[in-house]
Formats: sequence, C-alpha cells, structure tokens
Amino acid sequence: MKTSIFIWSIMLLFFFPFTEQDRYEQQREKMVKQHLAPREITDPHTLEAMRSVERHRLVPKNIERYAYEDRPLPIGNGQTISQPFIVAYMTQAINPKPGMKVLEIGTGSGYQAAVLAEIVDEVYTIETVEPLAKTAKKKLTEMGYDNIHFKVGDGFYGWEEHAPYDAIIVTAAPEEIPPRLVDQLKVGGKMVIPVGPMSSTQELRLVEKQEDGELKIKNMMPVRFVPFTRRD
Repeated sequence: MKTSIFIWSIMLLFFFPFTEQDRYEQQREKMVKQHLAPREITDPHTLEAMRSVERHRLVPKNIERYAYEDRPLPIGNGQTISQPFIVAYMTQAINPKPGMKVLEIGTGSGYQAAVLAEIVDEVYTIETVEPLAKTAKKKLTEMGYDNIHFKVGDGFYGWEEHAPYDAIIVTAAPEEIPPRLVDQLKVGGKMVIPVGPMSSTQELRLVEKQEDGELKIKNMMPVRFVPFTRRD
C-alpha cells in the first residue's frame, strides 16, 4: 500500500510539477503561521493580506530567496523593505477594513502599500526618493493593483488633495509627529508612526484623533526605522 502511494506521488509530481508559485505560496503560509499568528497578529484581514502579497516580487532578484524570512531587506538607495511582522503589526493597528482610504508616507518597495491595498478601498502613497517610487509603481501595477495612487514628494506635507484619511501609516521616523499629517487625519482616525532620533531606537506610536481635535497617543514598541527624509 505504501509503495503504491509513493508511486502515485511521483507520478503526480511528474504530471503536475511543483511550481515556483506553489513554493512561494507555501513560504507565505509558513511566514504567517511561524512569525505572525503566534505574535498576536490576529486581525483576519491583515493575515489574509500577508498571505496574498508577493513580497518576493518587491525585492531585488538576488535576494528573492530571503523574501519570506522575518527580517528587513535592502532595496537600494539606502532604504529597506520592512520585516513582515512590523508590516502586519502596523497594518493591524489601524484596524483596516473595506471602504477605508489610507495614506502611506514612505512607499519604499511598495510592500506596505500592497498589503493595505488588499484590504482597503484606496491607498495614497508618497515617496521622496524618485527611483524607488518609479520602481514600486511599475511593480505594483504589473501585480494588478489599481487602487494604489503614487506621488513623489515630501511626505511631511501629506497629500492634502485627497484628505481626510481614515488612517495614515508612516514608514520612516521623524523626530516629531508632522502636524500636516494630523490635520489630514479624520476625526476618529488612526495614525501609526515611528518617532525619535535616527541615532537611537525610536518608539512606534499609535495616534488617534479625538472629537475635539486632541490626540490620544499610545507607545506601542521600540523600533528602528530609516530616518524621515525631506525633499529640498
């Protein structure tokens, strides 16, 4: 009986070979089960988005094999793609849902934007480094995302034309929370942002805008992000 099963398994592999796509799907599932679900990532929208986004297509070819390890990876221009856990953690923190409009500051590789785009209706993303913005736009368009809107500019000023936003995610660390971003956040909206000097560990903060315009700020965890750079 065991011999028959073995022979059938070999035949199935021969006629239906294990594809690269299958391999990456398995790696994403492993990433979710080993690195996300056990670490209090419980939001079903976030977990499904992390299973779906093809992170390997958003990193340089020579490091694709590391795409689903839980670590940041270099993407050029002195920037990195954040580790999957941090992306999932920040996504879950804004309580993402269909119907939302989200602003992202720091497109980078496009990974965070893609995860958001799997859940919310519209993503507006700003990148100060033009080559990164162009590469991310090209790749994400090829991947079929038609609800991500791109801008090259200074993220400090946000994207006022499309404000207010249900949520804002900032993927680089300013020393203080930019007031223009607070202005563009809806009442009741949430912003996740790392804050602190580039020379040391920063604090990831959850900012909620109250009815009276005041901010409720919660420190979430220590992090290390690239600095929030400005355009000249």
